[in-house]
Amino acid sequence: MTSPSRAPRLLYVEDDAEIAAMTCEVLGEHYAVDHVVDVRGARERIAADRYDLVLADRRLPDGDGLDVVAALRRARITTPVLLLTALDAVRDRVAGLDAGANDYLAKPFDFDELLARLRALRRGFAAGAERRELGSWTFVADPAALYGPDGSRVPLTATEAALLSLLAESPDHVFSRDEILASVLRGQSTGSVDALVHYVRRKADPGIVDTVRGRGYRIGAP
Repeated sequence: MTSPSRAPRLLYVEDDAEIAAMTCEVLGEHYAVDHVVDVRGARERIAADRYDLVLADRRLPDGDGLDVVAALRRARITTPVLLLTALDAVRDRVAGLDAGANDYLAKPFDFDELLARLRALRRGFAAGAERRELGSWTFVADPAALYGPDGSRVPLTATEAALLSLLAESPDHVFSRDEILASVLRGQSTGSVDALVHYVRRKADPGIVDTVRGRGYRIGAP
């Protein structure tokens, strides 16, 4: 089902025909919906088109909704993903979020809550859509993460993301430890700057942040 093209585009992955029909009807009042029934179909649509949101069930005929999330994140596509599932155990929600999903809603769900969660995802994505290419790596501010050249996703803490945002905004500038303290680590010691840089390098690549001896740090391009 596809709604008017001026509406935000949403990819919906669900194999239950009855649930899909009802959900598409509701979503179609607000979004241009492309509905597919399996992971393969989702991957094909992701490769062919751009979407504002992805809504995916966990249990699919040929895999898991997590496979859809993985396909997006490997392609460095930061489109917000809401997972729908009857799996409501904490470990299942954690698995979905750790895989790169942005939100999780258990079945059966209320359509008003579903629409509210989708609106919230779009607002959050628009507010934090910073994305920068750092050599073969990609930095995304929200949800804070680095994507490696192999498509791997490295989650970042708020402080780690703040450091990379600061350095990436002025790639030719060498930031002194005092400048980084003032912007990112207020009230802490200069040694905490070195520790923060170490953590980011260890998570991603040693070249993600360059050291300029005697002066400070600048963004790298590993």
